[in-house]
Amino acid sequence: MKFFSSDKLKEFGIFFFLIIITILVLVVFSIQASNKNQNLEKINSSLDNTYLKKTLIEITKNLKPRFIYFEYTSKSGDTHQSVIDNLKITKEEKKEILNTILKEKKLKTLNVNQKFIFKIDNLSKEKIIEFRVETGKKNEIIFTKAFDGKKFNSKIITKNFIKKVVYKETVIDGSLYKSAIDLGISANIILEFARLYGFQIDFQRDIWKNDSFQIIYEEFINENKEVIDTGEIIFANLNLQDKDYQLYKYQYDENKIDYFDENGKSIKKTLMKTPINGARLSSSYGKRKHPILGYTKMHTGTDFAAPTGTPIMASGDGKVTKAGWCGGGGNCVKIKHNRKYQTVYAHMSKFGRGIKKGVRVRQGQIIGYVGSTGLSTGPHLHYEVIENGKKVNSQKLRLPSGKILKGKERKEFEIAKIKIDVLKSNLILSLN
Repeated sequence: MKFFSSDKLKEFGIFFFLIIITILVLVVFSIQASNKNQNLEKINSSLDNTYLKKTLIEITKNLKPRFIYFEYTSKSGDTHQSVIDNLKITKEEKKEILNTILKEKKLKTLNVNQKFIFKIDNLSKEKIIEFRVETGKKNEIIFTKAFDGKKFNSKIITKNFIKKVVYKETVIDGSLYKSAIDLGISANIILEFARLYGFQIDFQRDIWKNDSFQIIYEEFINENKEVIDTGEIIFANLNLQDKDYQLYKYQYDENKIDYFDENGKSIKKTLMKTPINGARLSSSYGKRKHPILGYTKMHTGTDFAAPTGTPIMASGDGKVTKAGWCGGGGNCVKIKHNRKYQTVYAHMSKFGRGIKKGVRVRQGQIIGYVGSTGLSTGPHLHYEVIENGKKVNSQKLRLPSGKILKGKERKEFEIAKIKIDVLKSNLILSLN
């Protein structure tokens, strides 16, 4: 019989010990895995429980964030009261917010597309703890609840924009409006351009093929390099049959800005010569055979044929005395400019935003759009000028000239004009 030595027995002992430890570890893992599966089955079973599901749904349904925001953009016909009535707050709180807004001079008038943002605290008795009201695309007023929790403190915030001076020029192909749009010029700038030249240029008859224009104006750019708004026109030139009609922006007195030609003469008059751009004169003032009624009668206005939807501008500052149906004139707007002049715009497809009886309008503001409502054979604007109660020919109307710069004002204007000419040269060089 063969016996193992004590050293050999030690080696086998260690070997058996390792085997036993390995078996024990496997058994423990097996038990844990079994328990884990049982626990998962229990959890899944609990989650499938109908009563637990209903409880979780009810809890999560009632969970609301403490702070929420309500945004509103004003529409035509809105008032400050109607805007605030959209908020689900008490009458007392609505009254407090309304009074707070009306105390601000810049917010006395509610404009169309004015933006309101209200911050609401769901845990507070008085819900509105902060709100903002835009006063324009570049500014807003922020109202914050004071420490006493009763009144609001206000602060004017200027948005972070960069002002950029832009130069553009092109040959007019078709209409000025279309050529400017194709060049990427904002509609606001085009309408202001048309308003400025509307005192001396008939866009329907004075612009010929290969005429051109130049313009320098301001743009406001945000942090994403997007054009948010446009500023003022600094310089403009219409070249018609090789003759330049230049206009320079100039401040001749405190808060008094106007546009002057190269001789220091203001181009501003009481009424624009034509209140529409991109149209053709289709029927003049005088006797004619009515296209629908079939008999000869006096045509007491001027007709401008243009595509439906073409913007129509107020030819002068004034007050709207009518914005509604005018029988054969269809949708029409009547404006009283002063004691002497009134104007009528007929056959509109629709009215401009906020245009209604009693509102004041500024020269060049869009008051409606070309249509063919009423007694009309096609889309056009019927435009009338009433002088001292009598309808007159708008195209032959002689209006008083604006301011003429003299003496010291003229010398200062010449310096300002040179600066603008240098600016124009630099902007042209930067394009090359």
